[in-house]
Amino acid sequence: MTDYLAFNSRHRRLAILRFLEAIPTYTSNVSILTDVLNSDRIGIDTTRDQATTELGWLAENGFVTLGGSSDFRVATATARGVEIATGRATHPDIQRPSPRR
Repeated sequence: MTDYLAFNSRHRRLAILRFLEAIPTYTSNVSILTDVLNSDRIGIDTTRDQATTELGWLAENGFVTLGGSSDFRVATATARGVEIATGRATHPDIQRPSPRR
């Protein structure tokens, strides 16, 4: 993976976890996550396949659980995922969040 692609993946993973952490149920589907990542607020150009791939990676590493079917994934942040999103824990393949005011 090129440095640029790895950089985007780290930021995409953090953005997913931060979005899930901000929702009361810690849950969202891949369609909404893709829209959020592409929004002006986040600005990480992301296809649905890329979002699905990142969710798979996050699930393999224990940061989210996945439900739904293969064509409609639903992700729920785990306690570890919330720790990463809030900066209380780190992982070398996920961008560390900036301090919040």
